[in-house]
Amino acid sequence: MRILAEHLADQRDVTVGMISRPQANLADFYREMGDLFGAELRPHNRWGGTKILRQRWQTHIDSALSRPVLIIDEAQEMLPQVLSELRLLSSARLDSHILLTVVLAGDGRLVERLRSEEFLPLDSRIRVRLPMERATPDVLQDCLRHLLAEAGAPTLMAPEVIATLAAHAQGNLRSLMIMADELLAAAAERRAERIDEALLFEACALAAQPKAVVGGRAGTRERGRR
Repeated sequence: MRILAEHLADQRDVTVGMISRPQANLADFYREMGDLFGAELRPHNRWGGTKILRQRWQTHIDSALSRPVLIIDEAQEMLPQVLSELRLLSSARLDSHILLTVVLAGDGRLVERLRSEEFLPLDSRIRVRLPMERATPDVLQDCLRHLLAEAGAPTLMAPEVIATLAAHAQGNLRSLMIMADELLAAAAERRAERIDEALLFEACALAAQPKAVVGGRAGTRERGRR
């Protein structure tokens, strides 16, 4: 989504808005839409807000020959009434004229919601779908190497460490980054110049050690009294 937003921002005369609170109610949704597209909207007057936004988008289309773009991440968090409002808001002329390009991104819950009868009208209007499967270990390794190179430290991690992290990330890039960050913190604490297998095994061993339970005796006495 960040790559898409950056790519669109580089395009001439393309207006891009990004929803920051997908879980917002209908009134807050209109407030944010007005802020994104430079329109003063009154949430209690949805008809007036719809008219202003549609006119604003049509003016942009007429002048730039491209539709404004709205990007919504974590779209599975959106309320049903907000999704339905967005569907009706983004088109005109009996749904034959599209005024706004909407990009929805979310996890598997979004896919399941779109399959329900309630969201069939929205699901039928989605033109392009890009299902993202779990990344392969090779892809994760390439990503980690790229990030290390971009940071100016391409040899910071031993190849064996990169392969091990990629194999244990379960195809999730975020999990990979969390594990790599923990290793980086351990290396900084030990002032290590390179993250090798010895450091990896040491960090894993420390993480596997059981943590002491604070106040365990007090809890035992309390249970005894009861």
